[in-house]
Amino acid sequence: MARYALILAGGRGTRFWPRSRTRRAKQVLEFLGAGSLIQQTVERLAPVVPPERVWVLTNEHLREEIAGQLRGVPERQILAEPAQRNTAPPIGLAAHILQSLDADAVMGVFPADHIIAKPERFLPIVRAAYKAAEQGQMALIGIQPRWPETGYGYLEFPKAGVSGRSGAPVPVVRFREKPDLATAIRFLEAGHFAWNAGMFFWRADVFQEALRKHLPETAALLASLPAFGSPEFEARLAETFPKCENISVDYAVLEKSSGVVGFAADDIGWSDVGSFSAVYELMQKDEAGNAGRGEFVTLDAQDNYVDAAGKVVALLGVQDLIVVDTPDALLVTTRANAQRVGELVKLLEKRGRGELL
Repeated sequence: MARYALILAGGRGTRFWPRSRTRRAKQVLEFLGAGSLIQQTVERLAPVVPPERVWVLTNEHLREEIAGQLRGVPERQILAEPAQRNTAPPIGLAAHILQSLDADAVMGVFPADHIIAKPERFLPIVRAAYKAAEQGQMALIGIQPRWPETGYGYLEFPKAGVSGRSGAPVPVVRFREKPDLATAIRFLEAGHFAWNAGMFFWRADVFQEALRKHLPETAALLASLPAFGSPEFEARLAETFPKCENISVDYAVLEKSSGVVGFAADDIGWSDVGSFSAVYELMQKDEAGNAGRGEFVTLDAQDNYVDAAGKVVALLGVQDLIVVDTPDALLVTTRANAQRVGELVKLLEKRGRGELL
């Protein structure tokens, strides 16, 4: 009964522009399956943590939309961060609130925008991670790598093997930054590295103690907040939270802490859905490798992704394209450049085109 889930939902999802906007970011959009990504996250966790024990940290632009989508989550538990401060301060804020409400609170921290196609394989690992956290450990879930990915951080486990299926956690030997290709290939071949999926588990009081040790200024700021639900809480949060350090929980706490343990999930159908190309890879395709949302017709066209509601898209003699149409913007790029879409958002910001963001 002391298990809670914290869902981090403050990102902008700029690599999904023009579908992802400030007020309709990636986590509240539907890409695959029924429901938005954040709705799927809450539904997936329900057998372990019911919606009434879910907390969400997002931003002011998305709070109303998320509250409307997550009807089972109490609205008071959907909080808007006054400023973006990466992951350590918001997790510290949630730990502060939960520990004040429940001295035995155990937190699981989850991204709002990942897909896990095989929850029946995922949930036993989640239960094991909560159990480890209940015993005072700081636990993580990693993903056994399927290719030499250079865009993720890695967890290094002992050479003796990687846990995930046995239910027993394994010590995390070292956190590894995003590697170059040669290093990523070496990690894959070694067999005892896992992708860092950003899923963490700990008692709220254990994390608060770690925060006081490794990020004392932020810990002191959060500890100065009045009781959650008091008339002064929101105003004090708006004043205090922007003063917190802008740093990830990995850098601030986990890499400096001893005794961190992990589970490496094998085939749970995980994807961080990091770009339109990742969505394409997850979708069913026609005989020529084309996939998309909405109606499209093709002639001598292969391996394209189309997202254009309300109109027919015709593709003739093209290959490896991404075509995304919205009422006020059209994106045409190649699948190889999908990770660079966020650069267009920065360009539009420089040009003062806020109405497109």
